[in-house]
Amino acid sequence: MENDFSREIIGAAVEVQRVLGSGLLESAYCAALAIEFSDLGLHFAQEVALSGEYKGRKLGVAYRADFVVQNSVIIEVKALSLVTEIHRAQLLSYLRLAKFNLGLLINFHAFPVASKGVHRVVNRL
Repeated sequence: MENDFSREIIGAAVEVQRVLGSGLLESAYCAALAIEFSDLGLHFAQEVALSGEYKGRKLGVAYRADFVVQNSVIIEVKALSLVTEIHRAQLLSYLRLAKFNLGLLINFHAFPVASKGVHRVVNRL
């Protein structure tokens, strides 16, 4: 997939979990991920207000993405005991409204994060 930075993003998540472990609030993981993304030279924005449309009319701010990385990947950070289909559906909705192809749902309470905590969501525009 073009503009797929998932390898770098997942590597950053692994490093964050290696250093911080599990059990913290999402805000701690977001702050640490921002440091990792910066250290990796990835362009990113946090708490990105993204607008949507309904029947051609603007909705205003429809949601806030935890991260948008390289203007192509939406990252949703969770710190939950269980990620459900609702969380995946939410990210897919974000992707559709933003017209992005790829989103990563990263749950830092799953160990190891690389194999159990990353959920790849693809919007087939």
